[in-house]
Amino acid sequence: MPDNGSFGNEYGDQQRGGWGGPRGPQPQGQPGQFGPQGPQQGAQGQQGQQPPQGLQGPQPVGSPAPAQQTKRRFSTPAVASMVVAVGVAASALTSVIWNSVDDGNGSGGSGAAFSTTVVGDKQQAADNKPSDGSVESVAQKVLPSVVSIQVQSNRGEAEGSGSIISSDGLIITNNHVVEGAGNGGSNLLVRTNDNQNLKAKVVATDPSTDIAVIKADGGENLTPITIGDPSSLKVGQSVVAVGSPLGLQSTVTQGIVSAQNRPVQATGESGGEGSLIDAIQTDAAINPGNSGGALVNLNGELIGIPSVIATLGGGQQESGSIGLGFAIPANQAMDTAKQLIDNGKASHPIIDAQVDTRDTSVAGALIAEVGQGGPADKAGLKGGQVVTKVDDRVVDTGVSLIAGIRSHKVGDEVTLTVTDKDGGNPHEVKVTLTASE
Repeated sequence: MPDNGSFGNEYGDQQRGGWGGPRGPQPQGQPGQFGPQGPQQGAQGQQGQQPPQGLQGPQPVGSPAPAQQTKRRFSTPAVASMVVAVGVAASALTSVIWNSVDDGNGSGGSGAAFSTTVVGDKQQAADNKPSDGSVESVAQKVLPSVVSIQVQSNRGEAEGSGSIISSDGLIITNNHVVEGAGNGGSNLLVRTNDNQNLKAKVVATDPSTDIAVIKADGGENLTPITIGDPSSLKVGQSVVAVGSPLGLQSTVTQGIVSAQNRPVQATGESGGEGSLIDAIQTDAAINPGNSGGALVNLNGELIGIPSVIATLGGGQQESGSIGLGFAIPANQAMDTAKQLIDNGKASHPIIDAQVDTRDTSVAGALIAEVGQGGPADKAGLKGGQVVTKVDDRVVDTGVSLIAGIRSHKVGDEVTLTVTDKDGGNPHEVKVTLTASE
């Protein structure tokens, strides 16, 4: 059967020292635990962590990473025919791209073949003030707030992106961008749009949501990004992505909101803890290296953190953007970031029930087991029932239910529409979400 591809969060396939291939298949797990989370430190450290309960069934303890990255793959029921492109770009890959440009003689030359022709009147362009709501005005507003992040680890040198959220140097990015960096800051560097090169350190990370906060030291005149409201987004609305794809700093691309509430699940890098995001889908060009950067509306407000892209399958090397990018909604990302800054860790809303993420025979999320005394138990939810909605949001898989719950906050009351396994006896139950441990 042809390989239709799958999903995963982006990370260092483009690293100095080699190109890592698509990720390999996830092992079939036991029913996903929709309850308290918490990584378990194994014999191999990060290699031995299990993904958080609530993503997919328990996964085997990771083995030490080989010298060359093992091909791995990820899946999500939301979109079936894709393979994830990993999201950290290195300058080594960039140089390969430049050197592959045709030299005009019908073969790839050893150097870039760029036109030097100047088009238009530079002075006229300088005198024209961009109109409000234009991509040009968005770029002028947002570029000072988006940084390039360079990480040196035992897997090589890699790059990602981040957004400044405080004038004293706090930056929000993806966990998978900085997971190879230590807290000392010697191997984590930030470059601002005005070419300040700053040492940075990791403040805290949350692998299950793929969010991290880092702190850059010694910066001057840092401009925090303005935070927007993703809940006001409409499908078809114009958006702009800003970041450093393939190491090309301060790159701006335009697109639209293609869809909302896309549940995207990915296992962790090198056997580490996985993530599940309730994503904004966009066709704005997002490539490896955009991870952790900014997806903004035409007011220049942050509405998402690019984290995942999809590429065509077929066993080929991962290509660039095909118009399928996925971003963590800014309200969820900032809620996690605030917890990381204040507490050094983040908790997540749960109903304390196990969800079968493998069963596709039912139209909804099959509840495998309910935790005694937990929110689901108190609401009357029972094993063998099927959840078909969270409030007005349709639930079609176990992963979709988890993403729908994670789109809320601890303490929120949600209404679940529940049926039996055959779709009969539909009724509603109200559940107050509690915090994961």
